[in-house]
Amino acid sequence: MARYRETSNMVRLIPKRKNGLKRLLFSRAGFFVILILVQFIMVMEIYDYFMKFEILAVLQAVFLIAMIIYLFNTDMDSSAKLTWCGLFMFFPVPTALMLLFTRLDVGHRTEKKKHNQMLRASRRMIKQNSETIVKEELINSGTADLCFYLNRSGRFPIYENTEVRFFPLGEEKFRTMIPQLKAAEKFIFMEYFIIDEGLMWGSILKILIDKAAHGVDVRVMYDGMCEISTLPHNYPKLLESYGIKCKAFSRIRPFVSTSYNYRDHRKILVIDGKVAFNGGVNLADEYINRVERFGHWKDTAIMLRGEAVQSFTLMFLQMWNMTEQTPSWDECRLLYPSNRTDGFVMPYCTQPLEGDRIGESVYMDIIYRAISYVHIMTPYLILDNELEEALKYAAKRGVEIKIILPGIPDKRSAYSLAKTHYRSLVDAGVKIYEYTPGFVHAKVFVSDNQKAVVGTINLDYRSLYHHFECATYMYRTACIDDIEKDFQQTLTKCRLVTDEVIKNEKLSLRIRGRILKMFAPLM
Repeated sequence: MARYRETSNMVRLIPKRKNGLKRLLFSRAGFFVILILVQFIMVMEIYDYFMKFEILAVLQAVFLIAMIIYLFNTDMDSSAKLTWCGLFMFFPVPTALMLLFTRLDVGHRTEKKKHNQMLRASRRMIKQNSETIVKEELINSGTADLCFYLNRSGRFPIYENTEVRFFPLGEEKFRTMIPQLKAAEKFIFMEYFIIDEGLMWGSILKILIDKAAHGVDVRVMYDGMCEISTLPHNYPKLLESYGIKCKAFSRIRPFVSTSYNYRDHRKILVIDGKVAFNGGVNLADEYINRVERFGHWKDTAIMLRGEAVQSFTLMFLQMWNMTEQTPSWDECRLLYPSNRTDGFVMPYCTQPLEGDRIGESVYMDIIYRAISYVHIMTPYLILDNELEEALKYAAKRGVEIKIILPGIPDKRSAYSLAKTHYRSLVDAGVKIYEYTPGFVHAKVFVSDNQKAVVGTINLDYRSLYHHFECATYMYRTACIDDIEKDFQQTLTKCRLVTDEVIKNEKLSLRIRGRILKMFAPLM
């Protein structure tokens, strides 16, 4: 059993890790990255050697033409097609090879096939209540149409009898998580994009170790990129030595694969099938403002109690069972009594391995059906043409569109790209605000005091096209008033982006954004 350092409030399994290039280069992940680069160099060297033969130059020209024709006949987003065309102009052969590589899903085909089989097999575990979906208020509002779409795309029922509590900050979610974890009797399922040792995770881990020792089924899953940034490669084994089942999703391995493009960006906590947490808050101290990275960290989350928790249980098990020889779905079948509440709740997730862009479709449905307002909080604004036009159209037909973005960015590239949308959106009547105290990590849509989404889905290509994501759609739930109230309170800490602000933007920022926009769909 691994030894750990314990205080009265928390547990730490590994020593504090130093950040920086040196640590990355000499880590296991750094070694794998170097091996992958070596593979690229070897391919280019082989290419240079064979291009000495004239017949291969002719074949190369035929191959390039074929790949361009193929590109225009794919179901790829139009913005992405333009990006690939731009790359063809400057780097024709590497671009053609990379396009072929990504479309063939090299190193990922088997995993993709298995995942889709798992999804199809497990969708029968939960069913849509036929009486709920035909409620008059759902049909009249168009919400029933959205529910029919989500049920067809991924079996995401809409529920009644689910209480939802909104948390306007990560620290408020954290304070509520602790007693809920302590009350666990049967199982604790946790799936998070980022886990980093510190007060937040250490306090949770102390409870998990105790619960596992008392027979509670504790499972933890995190994205494999944590092995580069926050956790060592052997961290699952460290947790397993205390009876905690642990997996890293899509670990970094020493070979080239398109699987690295698909990250598990979800944040799910399910306790006994009774309570579920969702939202933008990861398990690291910046999310509860225990440490400061980019000023004040503004995030949001929700807690569900009732029937809709069943969907989050299924989402977790679908991902967990991907690597299980004998998948088990017993926890999905647990039913608990729930109290009658107002409103409807529909948890859903996005699967980049399937064709439907569910996350974007839900956002678009809210925008197009809005009557009075749509208020949005998002850390990134890297829009495809369809989503940008939807926002502009809504603003031009009189809907109040307000978007809150970070005042202090976490990524310069994303910040620069967001600025490229400002002029077009502002001219159409969209009002953009920047949160001056720090960084906005919340992913929130709220509309007309009736509809809201809180989850993990950002307004960028990675979330909308490439990541595994999840969110909760709400219609007429009591907490929607709290979500709108939080939006209005956050606005008081923001500056409005005006024509003057856009004109006075730094030249270097504008140039960087214009250049990066060429590659936005690939970022």
